[in-house]
Amino acid sequence: MQTVIRVEKLSKTFNQHQALHAVDLNISSGEMVALLGPSGSGKSTLLRHLSGLITGDKAPGCHVELLGRTVQREGKLARDIRKSRAHTGYIFQQFNLVNRLTVLENVLIGALGSTPFWRTCFSWFTQAQKQRALQALTRVGMAHFAHQRVSTLSGGQQQRVAIARALMQQAKVILADEPIASLDPESARIVMDTLRDINQTDGITVVVTLHQVDYALRYCERIVALRQGHVFYDGSSQHFDNDRFDHSLPQHEPRRTERAGCLTSPQ
Repeated sequence: MQTVIRVEKLSKTFNQHQALHAVDLNISSGEMVALLGPSGSGKSTLLRHLSGLITGDKAPGCHVELLGRTVQREGKLARDIRKSRAHTGYIFQQFNLVNRLTVLENVLIGALGSTPFWRTCFSWFTQAQKQRALQALTRVGMAHFAHQRVSTLSGGQQQRVAIARALMQQAKVILADEPIASLDPESARIVMDTLRDINQTDGITVVVTLHQVDYALRYCERIVALRQGHVFYDGSSQHFDNDRFDHSLPQHEPRRTERAGCLTSPQ
């Protein structure tokens, strides 16, 4: 299968703290992959590098490639970074929607990259674009909220609007950073069901950061587990040894609670 994400020797240092240590990672087209780990493990830092939201250390051989295009090399973003971002949908933990706009208007933001600049200045979208936005909302079960302000929605509903925006963008890769971290269990299930449906039906590659072990096992065929900036496990979710992963965490690291199935800080 075609490799759509390639990471080589990626390291990242924040104020003398090394968040990533020479990480290598390849992800193929159509995969749904969980980047799993507790807070501070480096999973979200790794995800942000994939779309060039942050740059790695200026280290020899450091290279991030997305959809066949270089995103960054040895600490410098590629000049044509916008071309690789054009087909990459990024789902934020805090939704990153415009509260004063309607649900439909937020989804139409996903079409800005393919809309002439002069029309974007006046928010002039074609009827065909509006129809595609409604179809994207229908896909995530949010069409009946199309003309409602985003600020009136619940967290789970807002996250589904963000997913619809990525569909409007015609994303080939969706990067989701802790998309269910602040959601109740039912909303979390709906969001993860939606991402899995998009992955399986449309063949869109999905990479999602999670700290909930049970969700990673249930929804993702592949798990990449991180610990203190190192890849601790990369393989099938069926062969993932959760107990070994728990026991590998140092005492000061967050641990998994059996009841919630999450990686949380000890009391």
